[in-house]
Amino acid sequence: MTLHLADAAATDAFGRQLAAACEGQGLVVYLHGDLGAGKTSLARALLRHLGAGERIKSPTYSLVEPYMLVDGRSAWHLDLYRIDDPGELECLGLDAWSDPQSLVLVEWPERGAGAWPPSDRNLFLQHEGTSRSMRMEAASDRGRQVLDSLSVCK
Repeated sequence: MTLHLADAAATDAFGRQLAAACEGQGLVVYLHGDLGAGKTSLARALLRHLGAGERIKSPTYSLVEPYMLVDGRSAWHLDLYRIDDPGELECLGLDAWSDPQSLVLVEWPERGAGAWPPSDRNLFLQHEGTSRSMRMEAASDRGRQVLDSLSVCK
């Protein structure tokens, strides 16, 4: 499934729909795409609509930003762009992300291959002139359930 995200408002609207689709359940989402493709913007929209607050920091320098969602679940937003080797992630306490109710968003997942659970959903973002496109793939039964419940897919 591929969507056209014309602008920031469209990205925010999709983040709202994705938040509604994954509310109350854990999910591991890999965000793929070049620099500036909209991975962090989408992660921010999703986290904001799940009640993580208004100030969603980019994990570009910290590598990981933790959040408590309004329903009491944990969320983790990772940006692995600066990682050269998956072994560098050991100091981050990856075992905390094994809770099946947690939401884990991973930008640049290929840089930390094998360091955490496989994804439930893969989102591939790319530039299309002044807008973006996003291809979605379900990678697990849970990911398929979320994809099937998205209103943009109906």
